[in-house]
Amino acid sequence: MGRIDEAFQKKRIAARKVLVAYLCVGDPNLEESIELALVAAEAGADVLELGVPFSDPTADGPAIARASERALARGGGLGATLRACAAVRARSEVPIVLFGYYNPLFVRGLERAVREAKEAGVDGLLVVDLPIDASTPLRSLAIKEGLCVVPLLAPTSSPRRAEAIRAVGAAGAGFLYYVSLTGVTGAASAPLREASRAASEFGIATGLPAVVGFGIDTPSKAREAAAHAAGVVVGTAIVRRIEDGSSLDARKKGVLSLIAGLRQALDAPS
Repeated sequence: MGRIDEAFQKKRIAARKVLVAYLCVGDPNLEESIELALVAAEAGADVLELGVPFSDPTADGPAIARASERALARGGGLGATLRACAAVRARSEVPIVLFGYYNPLFVRGLERAVREAKEAGVDGLLVVDLPIDASTPLRSLAIKEGLCVVPLLAPTSSPRRAEAIRAVGAAGAGFLYYVSLTGVTGAASAPLREASRAASEFGIATGLPAVVGFGIDTPSKAREAAAHAAGVVVGTAIVRRIEDGSSLDARKKGVLSLIAGLRQALDAPS
């Protein structure tokens, strides 16, 4: 059993919810991204999504787009993100998902990218713009290296798409990422209660634990989104704490405070 499966199993046994934390690697710089990722894990994040900055982040809202721009301006990219993953892995056993878009993987070469991800201690890949029916080449390489490829579903997804995910098997998937709305990250008015129910239904249909992402920026929203789902993903709120911090210490305190609050809300008795 890999680190991702173990994280979800532990929470399921404890009747608790999984907290997945996203950070854009390279914002404000590579060294701080490593420290901030470790702070998030120590504060209670069960899984880290370490984001590869990209010049055309079509699924991301303004906050993450700005973070990507800042990271790229400082030399960020897939190579730097893999170095950050290796640095985090050297100091923590927290599960790591390499999060990003297909283009950087394709340009690097899928075989090389997967091999380097494995060497960096990555546990899974989440490629936002790679639909399940086009993922076989990457998925086959990832499975050979013991990595999962996390699938995504959204309110517009059909039962047929869920069947396609189930057809590839729970092995090699890790978990299901359910996008709460049709739009980009950072939306303030996501229908989280409905998303939680939909995530649960898709989780049953695919045989995977399902987490809800997009639009979760407070403890109360995290609790609402996790009501029926296996957990939640929080990204934009973390990126904003980092953006607003005037120093490394301030950024650490901001991330720590946010993650601790989310953890408390998710663990509170229902």
